[in-house]
Amino acid sequence: MHDHTPPPNGHLGTRYRGRLRWALILTAVYTVIEISAAFAAGSLALVSDAGHMVADTAALGVAYAATTLAKRSDRSGRRTYGYYRLEVFAALFSALLMLGVGLYVAISAWDRWGANAEVEVGLMFAVGLVGLFVNIVAILLLRGGAKESLNMKGAYHEVLADALGSIAVMVGAALIWLTDDVIWDTLLGLAIGGFVVVRAISLARQVLTVLGQHAPSNVHPADVERDLEQVDGVQSVHDLHLWTLTSGMNVATAHLVSVSTDRHHQVLDAASELLRTRYGISHATLQVEPADHTGCDQIDW
Repeated sequence: MHDHTPPPNGHLGTRYRGRLRWALILTAVYTVIEISAAFAAGSLALVSDAGHMVADTAALGVAYAATTLAKRSDRSGRRTYGYYRLEVFAALFSALLMLGVGLYVAISAWDRWGANAEVEVGLMFAVGLVGLFVNIVAILLLRGGAKESLNMKGAYHEVLADALGSIAVMVGAALIWLTDDVIWDTLLGLAIGGFVVVRAISLARQVLTVLGQHAPSNVHPADVERDLEQVDGVQSVHDLHLWTLTSGMNVATAHLVSVSTDRHHQVLDAASELLRTRYGISHATLQVEPADHTGCDQIDW
């Protein structure tokens, strides 16, 4: 019997919901503290870091919601892939938020350049230190999932950027204290914003690759086609399509021309096993057809 059993690990993002929830709680609490302290201290670096924390909290919230909805079954019957791709849109939302924070910091730095500003160095350093501790905890919570889930990867990168931002805030406070020059605060605010933008662009490119239904980055279509043609009983392969539905869920469709109608079952099982074990594609829709089949002549994509 042909096996349609789903992969044992299921949707990757949902396996890390508990860790994502704790990271969200920690980040949300600290965000409220940092926003209040940022304006009290008068630090642009702290304001920029607080702005990224707001984006971080919102993105973690969306990521958590996405992993929750991804577990739900669709009752309408119209979402044939369920809610799995929600995590991809959550990652895109994270990237857009990060770009927005970078733009806000750049505008604030332009307005503040050359102005006579006062910064509460002690408060700035203390908030940066607390932020570093919170972000290290969040990094440890999210690190494992970041290797497997695009949604978790987006959350992990934002928390990592926040940790670096906290370090920059502490360095900025030390430099202002040593030199008595608030220009360091503006420069470090710009540096934090620039780093956030770079990370956002990188994440956005990965998301657009998935939404554009490109072949998975670790799978080359020519290699898959060649290997399928080596399956015993396969004469040729056409209409091969490969794409990523969401993190850890690669999908394939293909038509396999069989040398004999008596071997269709064996060809199907062997080809499915090949895709699953060699390329990690557990969801493959394969059509096995005889050599004289002409029904595919009309397909041009």
